[in-house]
Amino acid sequence: MTRHDWTPILSALMILCSVGVATAQDVPADYQHVLTTLGKQGDFKDNVLKVNIPRNDVKVTVAGVATPTPFGFGGWVAMTKATDGNQVLMGDLVLLQDEVNPVMSALLANGFDVTALHNHFFWDEPRMFYMHVHGHGSTADLARKLKPAIDLIGKQAPPSTTAPGAPAATTTPNPLSTAKLAQIVGTPGEQTGAVYKITIGRSDLKVAEMGAPINARMGLNTWAAFTGTDAKAAIAGDVAMLESEVTPVLKALRKNGLDVVAIHHHMTNERPMIIFLHYWGTGSAEQLATGFKAAVNELGKHGAASTR
Repeated sequence: MTRHDWTPILSALMILCSVGVATAQDVPADYQHVLTTLGKQGDFKDNVLKVNIPRNDVKVTVAGVATPTPFGFGGWVAMTKATDGNQVLMGDLVLLQDEVNPVMSALLANGFDVTALHNHFFWDEPRMFYMHVHGHGSTADLARKLKPAIDLIGKQAPPSTTAPGAPAATTTPNPLSTAKLAQIVGTPGEQTGAVYKITIGRSDLKVAEMGAPINARMGLNTWAAFTGTDAKAAIAGDVAMLESEVTPVLKALRKNGLDVVAIHHHMTNERPMIIFLHYWGTGSAEQLATGFKAAVNELGKHGAASTR
């Protein structure tokens, strides 16, 4: 299948996306203050506050096809308590090219570390970049210092991304058989609008920052987002790997026809070193889920990270 064959499917799937948000009383008071200061929504679970920073203001196409925001354009920051009583903050901000350096300067000026900058897609218009941020401090200080950077996101008008000549779908496509996808992968997912996302934590890896465990909600996870129909679907996602797992995962993805679009880190100074890999592909939903599962099967069986 060419990368343009799924245009009618995704074009028809641009439906209103609803985001599940915990009510205010579910969020501890100091974390609620963070949401109020930033003017964002979020939820509290597994001792982690997750703040949602989706790029609903940008209409992104991938390979000329309009793509739902939950497919891979939902930025976030997360906080969890360290053993010294302060907070560990990690996040992934989704940025237009022109936003990258102003946001980076605002983060650095307020004491945050920028630990990674990279792409998640090929053929995306406008070009989108992902910036990982890391910080320590009290909830109030982190929120106050983060706000200038967050306020820079989405302030400029994004370029037009209308795909010329893209045919309109004439029928409503059948939904994905999400139960089948969950069965293939072995993990249930969550539906957000037109996107079904399966997230798998790396509980076998013990990564901590200032005594705080870095778990799936803090970004240590492997995931796959599906959209389209059973016959014509698209997948995008991220795989969290030890160094020894990188080549086996690459082989599994390529053997199953999935494109690798980035290999990089998200954190600095962590032990063991965690490498993250972004992939994308199109085909039948079952085929895509099978390819993702093949990569997941390589995790946790290739020994410890390299000490070279």
